[in-house]
Amino acid sequence: QVQLVESGGGLVQAGGSLRLSCAASGRTFSTYTMGWFRQAAGKEREFVAVISKSGGSTYYAGSVKGRFTISRDNAKNTVYLQMNSLKPEDTAVYYCAARRSSGIGPSYDYDHWGQGTQVTVSS
Repeated sequence: QVQLVESGGGLVQAGGSLRLSCAASGRTFSTYTMGWFRQAAGKEREFVAVISKSGGSTYYAGSVKGRFTISRDNAKNTVYLQMNSLKPEDTAVYYCAARRSSGIGPSYDYDHWGQGTQVTVSS
């Protein structure tokens, strides 16, 4: 069982940047594919980005591609989401998630979820 704790959310002006972190417990972090998701108020949760177990492959939602970067440090059991050129429509609770399965893409089921961190982008 892996436990995930997100941090780094906050209030930022449009055009600004934030870096989210997700710290994982346990010694098996490198065996998990890691993803970031977000859920805006009144909307369904949506996929943001995913990174392979080694960090060698990534995939992004079209709405964030070119602005967000997912990365991981397996030695620190942490996955990151660097968010640049933020827009008001990026406002949401951001969740990290972990799954044992390999494969890169938006349509996989995840086994473990963090509690989320709020990101608010003001115009």
